[in-house]
Amino acid sequence: MIDHHTIDPENMHKSIFEFPDHIIEALELGNKITLHNNYENIKNIVVAGMGGSAIGGDLVKLLIKNELKVPFVISRNYSLPNWVNQNTLVICSSYSGNTEETLSCFDDSLNKSAKIVGISTGGKLTELLMKNKLDVITIPSGLQPRAALALSFVPMLYLLNKLGFISSNFIKELNTTADLLKIFRDKYCDQNDQNPSYAIAKKIYKTIPIIYGENEYTGIIAVRWKGQLSENAKMLAFCNDLPEMNHNEIVGWGNNKNLMKKMSVIWLQDPEDHPKVIARQSTTKDIIGKIASNHETISLEGNTQFNRLLHLVHYGDWVSYWCAVLHQTDPTPVTKIDQLKRILSKIS
Repeated sequence: MIDHHTIDPENMHKSIFEFPDHIIEALELGNKITLHNNYENIKNIVVAGMGGSAIGGDLVKLLIKNELKVPFVISRNYSLPNWVNQNTLVICSSYSGNTEETLSCFDDSLNKSAKIVGISTGGKLTELLMKNKLDVITIPSGLQPRAALALSFVPMLYLLNKLGFISSNFIKELNTTADLLKIFRDKYCDQNDQNPSYAIAKKIYKTIPIIYGENEYTGIIAVRWKGQLSENAKMLAFCNDLPEMNHNEIVGWGNNKNLMKKMSVIWLQDPEDHPKVIARQSTTKDIIGKIASNHETISLEGNTQFNRLLHLVHYGDWVSYWCAVLHQTDPTPVTKIDQLKRILSKIS
């Protein structure tokens, strides 16, 4: 067995282990947020971000979906929807502050007269926000953006609370979630078969994982899993939602069976899944059961939906980490992203 310390010189292990600590740190940060501008008459909200920052917006949308009463959209592009106007709150979220798509959306927000708040460690975004006398929530630096998830989504929850869109119930939920994850991380962090996240990684790391969840629910967590497997483990992974998958992709489990034997299916489940989706998952699994290399069903502990969803996030981060270790791959560098940025910087 290769010791993970040898493969992980920048200590991604520590960053994942400290996710519940980041939640507590972000709670303290959120409590200190002070806004100086006017945010009246907001009719819709857009989060402009990429990668881990966009996932932060996805998580917020998921965790408050039963409470928020205005449209909440995540924009992963260079421009914002055409309907953005003076009644739109645009949250520009970039960990580095230098994400070019988010900076482009910032300019678009100004042109559309939107109300703007930024979340960043600094960089060009903070400079532009301050230049335009706009509010910025400054978060701690020093992490890989994907490992700073709590520092991205928790301040966003506080922002929405301060603007009157949601109650403060999330504070208790986040505290109980942090307590829960502190218990389970002591199991997930160990490199042995008694650790379920390591055991699953051993089953899937030589395959292409296909992750399925429920639309606008565990499907959002599936997107996080896909991203973490790509960035940490340097593995291709794909995801889709039910019930949509049942209207097209299920038929794709037909030809190229030799390739499908190299695929594993991960089913993300929660007790509060829609009953029809539960039935669809079970039936779909039966239909495609023997085609894939293996199937893994993930349903985790937590007293509330809020707890369980963040537990799924944390668990997936560990699975991706152990896949990296089993591949003897350093989980931290994202060389191809860095290469892409260098090439694009010369073009533009």
